[in-house]
Amino acid sequence: MDVPRKKVNPLYTLAVWCPDWPVAAAAAEASLPPHLPAAVVRANEVVACSAVARAEGVRRGMRRRAAQGQCPELAVFEYDEVRDARLFEPVAAAVEELAPGIEVVRPGLVVVAAQGPVGYFKSAEAAAERLVDHIAVHAGVEAQVGFGDGLFAATLAAHRGLIVPADRTREFLAPLGIHELDQPAERRQDRAELVDLLRRLGLRTLGAFAAVPERDVATRFGRAAVLAHRLAAGLEERPRSRRRPSPELSVTRDLDPPIDRVDAAAFAAKGLAERLHAGLADRGLACTRLGIRATTENGEELHRVWRCAEPLTPQGIADRVRWQLDGWLTRARLTAGVHRLRLDPEEVVDATALQLGLWPGAGQDQGEAADRAARAMVHVQGLLGPDAVLTPVLGGGRGPVERVRLVPWGDERTPAADPDQPWPGQLPAPSPATVFAEPEPVALLDSSGADVVVTGYAELVVRPHRIVHGGRVRQVVAWSGPWPVDERWWDAENAMRGARLQVLGTAADGEEQAFLLIRAGGKWAVEGVYD
Repeated sequence: MDVPRKKVNPLYTLAVWCPDWPVAAAAAEASLPPHLPAAVVRANEVVACSAVARAEGVRRGMRRRAAQGQCPELAVFEYDEVRDARLFEPVAAAVEELAPGIEVVRPGLVVVAAQGPVGYFKSAEAAAERLVDHIAVHAGVEAQVGFGDGLFAATLAAHRGLIVPADRTREFLAPLGIHELDQPAERRQDRAELVDLLRRLGLRTLGAFAAVPERDVATRFGRAAVLAHRLAAGLEERPRSRRRPSPELSVTRDLDPPIDRVDAAAFAAKGLAERLHAGLADRGLACTRLGIRATTENGEELHRVWRCAEPLTPQGIADRVRWQLDGWLTRARLTAGVHRLRLDPEEVVDATALQLGLWPGAGQDQGEAADRAARAMVHVQGLLGPDAVLTPVLGGGRGPVERVRLVPWGDERTPAADPDQPWPGQLPAPSPATVFAEPEPVALLDSSGADVVVTGYAELVVRPHRIVHGGRVRQVVAWSGPWPVDERWWDAENAMRGARLQVLGTAADGEEQAFLLIRAGGKWAVEGVYD
């Protein structure tokens, strides 16, 4: 027998959505006429495209080359979160003029409690019409308005320009496809995997998924699926927090001299974000709704709230503060520089409940384990700083060192070089499990104890016999290569010429170890070690 779910009515919400916002922002900045097809790409993959481009066959997820082959006249822009947020500020300001108390979910989407606008304009229909017209006049962009119980339903209603009556949300959601749980703008890999699994199980609509008892969802799929199940059932993913954060959790910084440039704003945002996150982490809390307040020298007061589905990392806080300041400084036409900046955690959650264990145990799925690991990484960043946890990103390149880029946990995992480009002379698979930032010296000797030499044609003069690394001697039992290395020959200072060699060595105790060696400048060094 299922335990009855506690009834918590989601807040009746008004959502304002600007379709294809990354494309709209990029096209506006480049003054691209609206009748021309356009797309925004990240890592050579289309993440957004205009309606004109879709009519030509361009789709989200396409590779850049395939999209241009489908539509040769396609205008392609690189993804830029800063640009999206900066150009969205006039839209948010236009909405706030008619509906105070808005929350920016992401550039392109704002929400607000529907009670105020509906009461002021006498009906939801009148409020929606006024908002659309006001945004078109003052921000110059198209927008769609939707009403529904909670953020998820209101957003889907806005995608369709619908007004879903209060308490009718579940009926509205039931026939919609299960793919609606995976909103591309949110970029949640766990949700995409869940949707694929539900489809294979035959659950193809939100109503079918909502009909599954929550107890069965929890025992079979884990925590991430339970959160999605709440959305499908017309509930909030996370119940509204009734805790009023203490004012002492806010952080303020007086800026002297006042900032009026975006680069100075980015610097101020980073320091203030780290202070806020550290203060919350000390109390076992994390922020999910961030209030940003700025005061100019002339007394102008600016305020905006950003809502986030996941607890914010220091980098996530800094990004939103930087985006907002960029929008205010470049689009709000301030009469003076910002001299005071304040961050308020409008809503907090208990971070301790999110740091149970790193890896899965019995009955845990990989999605739940990854979620817990992410929480643990966020906690470490709160204690030691954002650069204390780094994520390797594999990109293009020839050698293993140049292919790896380390980025702080939570930052966008963009490779340093495009992995899809041809890389003549690239190291063949498999890649080393351990790569040294600076190659370590090693001795590769022949049977007489002399150094093994490589000719100018990348050939070994003699057979390798022993390898000495870290004071340990191993007998060479196999090798592969060498492969010539001739990089940046046009740059005299950074040019490198040599050869790479894979070597398998056996120690006296029988332990085998494979190495990736490089010969450059007449010396051998270890670039990587294979498992």
